[in-house]
Amino acid sequence: MSILNNYTDFIAEKYENFPQSRYLTLIVLRKAESEMIFRTEGSGEGLSRDTIHAGLEPENRDPISRVTISKRKQTAVERRTGRELLRQHNLLFYTGDEKEENICALNRNKPCAQCADCMIYGYAVGGGGAQKSRVITDDAFSILPYQTVTAKRTFNALYDNNTMRDPVTGQASSSIQEDEYVKPETLFIDMQTLKDLTAGEIHYVIANVLRSRRYGAISSRLGKMRNILVGAIFSDCEIFSNLELTQAVYDRLGSEGRQFPLDRNKVKSVIADAVAALTGEVIGTVQPFTETEITELIGEIQQQFASPDEVKGLLDSITALYGKSET
Repeated sequence: MSILNNYTDFIAEKYENFPQSRYLTLIVLRKAESEMIFRTEGSGEGLSRDTIHAGLEPENRDPISRVTISKRKQTAVERRTGRELLRQHNLLFYTGDEKEENICALNRNKPCAQCADCMIYGYAVGGGGAQKSRVITDDAFSILPYQTVTAKRTFNALYDNNTMRDPVTGQASSSIQEDEYVKPETLFIDMQTLKDLTAGEIHYVIANVLRSRRYGAISSRLGKMRNILVGAIFSDCEIFSNLELTQAVYDRLGSEGRQFPLDRNKVKSVIADAVAALTGEVIGTVQPFTETEITELIGEIQQQFASPDEVKGLLDSITALYGKSET
């Protein structure tokens, strides 16, 4: 029996067009496992960052800069992870004739409005039709300041002769650049709120988060990240923000605990304390998962996704929620 059966009041039984006030907030600790680059566009630009208050307590109200992973940089990766699975099982549909150019695809104005990705993460068509995302996201912030978790590296582009001099013309290359990057073992806190999802859809979204491993620019060589589900909270309203949680964790780490690199297990414990304090301020019904339940939920998903047949059954059951059949 799924651990989600203990929370049936907060889980939708079927897809509904009207909001039902059922929220599940996932608290994710994102750990950089290689150098990472998060920027707006292009190369050579600085990392994305925001200047905000360090913490919530009066003694920590000085502004600091934090590295930011924008909401789009997160969900775009996780959507593609899910879409790969849907494509593998022929559960991405056509928008017209069954031609390659009409298959459901991101950033081509070709949503099928029928698949799990469209119906969970949302879509919009210029000529009409839209589905608001039921995965509500926010920017993820580094716990420690920008200056602590970043560095710069100079790189060049060598010719075939392994030098900076063109072997044909003999001219020296000027292709020397410098990039800012996030150091390995930097920790980010992120929250994703799932709204009015069924149990199957919840499993699908969590699996997308846990299975996604590459984020940011130059992800074929950099950008390795591990996502750790450290908390889950059912509620009948949106709860505190990701920024509040990051600041509360910063407060509780104390000056001696803010040394890079942070200990992941200690941060998980501090997050639990911060969540308990912040949920007490929520005006509404709140049901946090216990640590044992989080472990059990992750185990369920691991077991499910270890079996191709179970994955196929999950995806088929989700697709059936929207009244569509497999093509």
